[in-house]
Amino acid sequence: MMKALSLICLLLCLGMTTSAQHLPPAAATANAESPPDISVSKYSWSKERIGWERDPFSGPVESFSDMRRRSGDERRLERARAGGNIGEANRIERELRAEQVLRARQTAPPRYSFLYKISITNAGAKTVQEVDLDYVFLDAATGQEIGRRRFTSGEKVKPGKNKEFSFSAATPPTHLVSVYALDKNEQKGLRGQVIIMRVQYADGSVWQRP
Repeated sequence: MMKALSLICLLLCLGMTTSAQHLPPAAATANAESPPDISVSKYSWSKERIGWERDPFSGPVESFSDMRRRSGDERRLERARAGGNIGEANRIERELRAEQVLRARQTAPPRYSFLYKISITNAGAKTVQEVDLDYVFLDAATGQEIGRRRFTSGEKVKPGKNKEFSFSAATPPTHLVSVYALDKNEQKGLRGQVIIMRVQYADGSVWQRP
């Protein structure tokens, strides 16, 4: 009887040892929220005056920068829908509609567009193919989020390199910033930050913020 119990205990210990050997390594269980080996080194936004020299009764003209940014937004929308992220898809759709409405109202010159600049540093060993970035605007006094603009870069960033991306948009950082008038104090009440949301590498691998 004692021999049988000893044999059972031995088998149980061997089973536990075997299971422990198949646990994933520490690197595989690292915090998924840790950012990739890229960082935002610099960012800014500015308000630019547009002078309309074309026929004011014609439709709005989409520049190459506008088209590239819209294409990035549409790719993010497709990914959100494919991943079942309905809330994210609805937010992107609302932003695209707001952009279209503002462009449709371009009737009285002059008005203003908004230029967002973000510099990315790639400190990793892999080439970055594409990056999704959220430019978040906070109330400087309360820290509350009052605006968010989503951008997708479509240019490669090689290992050890830094690259600045520029995004032109008709929509202002927040509803507090006017599209039709210039106010030098508009930036005083705002505090910005840029969050890396998704990174696609040239080898096909992807890092996604949870």
